[in-house]
Amino acid sequence: MSTSVIEPGTRLAGRYRLEERISDSGGSSLWKAIDEILARAVAVRTFDPEFPRVGEAVTSARAASRLTDPRVTQVFDADDSGESAYVVSEWVAGETLEQMLAKAPLEPGRAATLLYEAAEAIAAAHAAGLAHLCLSPRDLVWTTGGTVKLLGVATDAVLGDRYSDDPAAEDVRGLGRMLYAALTAHWPGDEAASDLPAAPASDDVPHAPRQVQAGISHAVDAIVCRCLGIGAGEPLTEPAELAKALRGVPRTPLPLFAGLGTAAPPPRPAIPRPASAATAAPTQPHHPPVQEPPRPAQGRRARRAQPQPQSAQSGQVPPPRGRYDTPPPAPPGDATTVAPHARRPANRALLGVAAAALTVIVGLGAWALSGGGSGDDDHGKNPQADQSNKTTPPKPTATKLTVQDASATQKPAGQHPDQASMKNPGAVIDGDAGTVWETQTYHSEQFGNLVSAVGVTLTMGAPAKVSAVKVDCPVSGGALQVRVGTSRSPGAMKSIGEQPCGGGELTFTPSQQVSGQYVLVWFTRLPGGLKGKLNQITVTGTAG
Repeated sequence: MSTSVIEPGTRLAGRYRLEERISDSGGSSLWKAIDEILARAVAVRTFDPEFPRVGEAVTSARAASRLTDPRVTQVFDADDSGESAYVVSEWVAGETLEQMLAKAPLEPGRAATLLYEAAEAIAAAHAAGLAHLCLSPRDLVWTTGGTVKLLGVATDAVLGDRYSDDPAAEDVRGLGRMLYAALTAHWPGDEAASDLPAAPASDDVPHAPRQVQAGISHAVDAIVCRCLGIGAGEPLTEPAELAKALRGVPRTPLPLFAGLGTAAPPPRPAIPRPASAATAAPTQPHHPPVQEPPRPAQGRRARRAQPQPQSAQSGQVPPPRGRYDTPPPAPPGDATTVAPHARRPANRALLGVAAAALTVIVGLGAWALSGGGSGDDDHGKNPQADQSNKTTPPKPTATKLTVQDASATQKPAGQHPDQASMKNPGAVIDGDAGTVWETQTYHSEQFGNLVSAVGVTLTMGAPAKVSAVKVDCPVSGGALQVRVGTSRSPGAMKSIGEQPCGGGELTFTPSQQVSGQYVLVWFTRLPGGLKGKLNQITVTGTAG
């Protein structure tokens, strides 16, 4: 079945009903569809029979489906054995990095956090033998559920016919360009890959981010320069190295909703753009068009160490760039105007009453200023003026709290305690990234019904107001919960959040003020390897 005859309403595999064609390019089409069995929205890519790399695209999608990092868009199904080849993946709702930067650069701490998450996800993909090769601001999404999603791992490279002799270094360059864009709202790569303004450059080398946008630390600036080969610093060539470097700079926790904090817009340098360059995505209430990589010329098949970025790389299996169920913001100056006939004359009676009231207020104010009736005592003083002369005590600054002890904690479901978890709970506070606390291996995500939850409890030197708990979790999947309280009993503690592990650092921030001397970090559902593991845990807050 050719994509030319597939129409809305077509069902694939008897369950995926195609709802809306999002884009068409180079022998493949991207659809928003409904999985009728599970009653959920999915993204479906279909292929024309003449598409030259159908088998390779389906194979790469199947490989991507085995990735367990939750920050990589999940592939649900892929098949090329029937009349119509297709790939099915999750439908992502949120805001792309490019859409965020259309407003202003991100605050540097949040830019570092966002790209740290992306670097961790790419590092997990490379550990599984997969790469992206065509990263752009359209591939990173901050979802409406408050998570990071990276689109197109493994599949975009095939759809765009992209190859590299050093895929790790190529993806580090892509991540570095995205961090540059997040910090400056300028794009240092090929202009076809993003509608952001081009980064200022000299002799085709982009200026360092600190030269473009104020407020960027030397440490973050140096990381970008090492990714992009700006200056003489030692280059970064592995995604895991980039993630480690970003782990060491100040980072701001991401909010729980789409739309990240932004910095003040930088002055746009007067850089001429080619007349053919796109300046902005058109504002449409639904489904703006998605640009896709052009179909390569017939017979072209060569490995390239530095391939040219594609227009939108929507050869992705996941949902399209520029369309995540969140309409783009209205451009400045596009405010709704009120028709002249809609205005109503002011009620003159009400205006008269307001004028009389204003006269009384002015008179009372003059009487008070003249000291009317106050005598020599203090009753006639302005209390607000008195308050303005008082010194406001400084607000306590959150710092790293001292942890005295760590002990294993488990919620039993029977008479089978987890002996492995009791062996080395101090590994989470010893400051050594090489030591790991771990549980025993179970036969199911629910601990084989032997226990209900397993983790460690930290005892701080004194009660404190906890502002954040950072957990280095070297596994992916499952569910990790953090609780805080004045008692060691888990039932007496207050939960401040629960997240899946992603093979790196997680930050738990309470939505309301919470105090206590004990912090519990435990698995309520095991990750994919059916063994829980934790590295370092850091608690920040203020005394008292």
